[in-house]
Amino acid sequence: MSAPAGLLPADAADALLIGRLWDPGTGGPRPVAVRGDGLADLFGTAATVSGLLEMPAADVARAAATAPVRWSLDAVTGGAGPRLLAPVDLQVVKACGVTFAGSLLERVIEERCAGDPALAVGVRAEVTAALGGSPAADLSAIVPGSAQAARVRTVLRERGLWSPYLEVGIGPDPEVFTKAPVLSSVGPGARVGIPAFSDWNNPEPELVLVVDARGVPRGATLGNDVNLRDVEGRSALLLGMAKDNNASSALGPFVRLFHDGFTLDAVRTERIALRIDGPDGFVLDDHNDVGRLSRSLEQLVAAAYGAHHQYPDGFVLYTGTLFAPTRDRGAAGHGFTHVVGDRVTISSPRLGALVNEVGRTEELPPWEFGIGALLGYLHRQAAGSG
Repeated sequence: MSAPAGLLPADAADALLIGRLWDPGTGGPRPVAVRGDGLADLFGTAATVSGLLEMPAADVARAAATAPVRWSLDAVTGGAGPRLLAPVDLQVVKACGVTFAGSLLERVIEERCAGDPALAVGVRAEVTAALGGSPAADLSAIVPGSAQAARVRTVLRERGLWSPYLEVGIGPDPEVFTKAPVLSSVGPGARVGIPAFSDWNNPEPELVLVVDARGVPRGATLGNDVNLRDVEGRSALLLGMAKDNNASSALGPFVRLFHDGFTLDAVRTERIALRIDGPDGFVLDDHNDVGRLSRSLEQLVAAAYGAHHQYPDGFVLYTGTLFAPTRDRGAAGHGFTHVVGDRVTISSPRLGALVNEVGRTEELPPWEFGIGALLGYLHRQAAGSG
């Protein structure tokens, strides 16, 4: 059997791919590695992905090459049996916002129209005119925190257009926030949630770095930082309500470890594709070019980790998105918003494909397997082997 088309990177044979799988046989999650068309059980090497990533990549590679293959990739991509989970576990889920000029201006627009999509067209024209007619291009040339950025800040303040989003977009410090609780992210094939209180929302296709307890990026995966534009647009202080809801963080399909020629440099120019296939026949194709980030990946990691903040079990870091959908789906001028049943595919050549369907948050299965449940599972596994 072969792996489902597009799930794995184009060069999967040369990649060290680590993930997690729900195993009904033992009643809990197992760290796994892709080997050919199957998944090797790494639980005997490390009980968590967090633990695996504290090991040298060469040691993980040796374990992946020798551990027993217990599941076929074809058998774990859906259904009630073994299934793929988000490929991280004890890592804190962090995210950077407003790291691209294009999405930066859309955040300003959301704020100025107070989350009302009917006002977006007029506000977009106002902001664009104030910045010379081409805001994304103008701002993308600015180095955040530079003297030039300070001059732009002054001009925009004089015109009454300064906002918290411009501060983190071109100011000295990036926005870093906690996206989701530990163990709450969903994986490939799961549904992502849009709450009933949101009428203007979108996916955010992103490169996600997976960082160890020492602050060293150890690999990368794909992520969907599900976003509620109407909620955040009402107030930046509603960021938690806009970003952290049941099934609002999707990660996967696997973490590709930096190993054997695949380094952080390899993902600096990754092109992350987004496709939305709606039950109404709506189709949207777009992309996120990591190379257009306004700050380096190292700068983003350093903003999250350092003397000011540590993560004993590591962390994952959504690095931001260029995708800010303005194409109308319904009423003219309202731009894009999700409908229940949208199929969202986020993919890239080196990281594979993360596919999720949109559901109503309140109708999704409740999040029940948290840290306490994981500790109980690990205790039972240790007792059973003792």
